Amino acid sequence: MTPDATPRRTVLLLAGAGSVAALTTGCGSDGDKDGGTAASPTPTGTTTRSAPAGESLGRTSQIPVGGGTVFKERKVVVTQPTAGEFKAFSAVCTHQGCTVAKVENGTIDCVCHGSRFRIADGSVAAGPASRPLPEERITVSGDTITLA
Repeated sequence: MTPDATPRRTVLLLAGAGSVAALTTGCGSDGDKDGGTAASPTPTGTTTRSAPAGESLGRTSQIPVGGGTVFKERKVVVTQPTAGEFKAFSAVCTHQGCTVAKVENGTIDCVCHGSRFRIADGSVAAGPASRPLPEERITVSGDTITLA
């Protein structure tokens, strides 16, 4: 072997490492830990909401006790886990960005891939989503629910 020649073993090791990096990059996730890709990714810690703060979402009478209502056009879901306790979450599923479709049997349900979230805290009740729904801030004044 000449001093300018690269040993075959070094070339194979470098080629193998490059292939692994290429495969990892090609098959990797977009960072959402679910392996899925959202239609329009949102930076961590933010939500996609079309309703501006201060806008009325609806009336407390629209939110059943032990259930909730999805405001699809505003991308917000409001729940009432117990009488008089109102919670709000992003209606954008953390799995692949679908809008959740319904609230029933104590969960907020995404029909795209079957993820379900608990109405009390937005935590995952059933996957494939692995992250909870982000909480939204609301105020309740009389019978009116408003985004804070």
